Amino acid sequence: MIKNRVKKAFGEKRPVINAWCSIANPFISEILAAQGYDSITVDMQHGVVDYTDAVRMFQTMRASNTTPMARVPWLEPGIIMKSLDAGAYGIICPMINNRAQAEELVSYVRYPPKGTRSFGPTRALYGAGDNYYKEANENVTCFAMIETGEAYSNLREIVTTPGLDGVYIGPADLTLGVTNGKLPPGLDRQEPEMIECIKNVMFACKDEGIIAGIHTGSSEYAIRAIEWGFDLVTLLSDVRLLSGAAKQNISEVKKGLNLITKSETDDQTSSY
Repeated sequence: MIKNRVKKAFGEKRPVINAWCSIANPFISEILAAQGYDSITVDMQHGVVDYTDAVRMFQTMRASNTTPMARVPWLEPGIIMKSLDAGAYGIICPMINNRAQAEELVSYVRYPPKGTRSFGPTRALYGAGDNYYKEANENVTCFAMIETGEAYSNLREIVTTPGLDGVYIGPADLTLGVTNGKLPPGLDRQEPEMIECIKNVMFACKDEGIIAGIHTGSSEYAIRAIEWGFDLVTLLSDVRLLSGAAKQNISEVKKGLNLITKSETDDQTSSY
């Protein structure tokens, strides 16, 4: 079985750089897979991606050395197991609020005797390579998202769940959850209380030797998170990369045209 780069990097104490796909387009995932990310997560929760789209996107990643992962819509065994059967090497599950839900998540990701995952890795047998059944339990990563006030209060019992590889912070929902909506949602939190909260999640992961991951909205914040001690950082999503590059490009052109127009106006004025 092809090895999981996320687990390999964590074992080498090297930060994992994760990409994020919210657009249901295999060509976009193929382009991102060629850029040197350790992993790419297909977002089946908030992204405009359904199961068939995700399968095609995993297929495009196969040509690279990038590890495919999926954020599933919810804690539901069917979509979790189907995503793994499609070739996902990692599952990020939203809204895990307590130990019981974390245990449930782990059970869906692992084959017996460590879990209850049903056997039938239709595409994974080809996308992941030989010996899938024997190696999948140790090679697939399982992440619980901490993003509610309840999850934060139950943090210690969640991070000690056997079989859980890591915790992934969704800063927008976590901010809504721990402040009860007093602060607006968003990435790259700057508020001291939210930075403390984010670091507390990271420290809890460190204490248990599991992966601490976070979603960021800029390369600057990703670097900052790594310097704090985070093991996995998600950089800008494909949506933000596309919109940001387009906005910058058109802004530069418009600015250039304004300068040209001003220059031409000045030249015309000086000729009178």
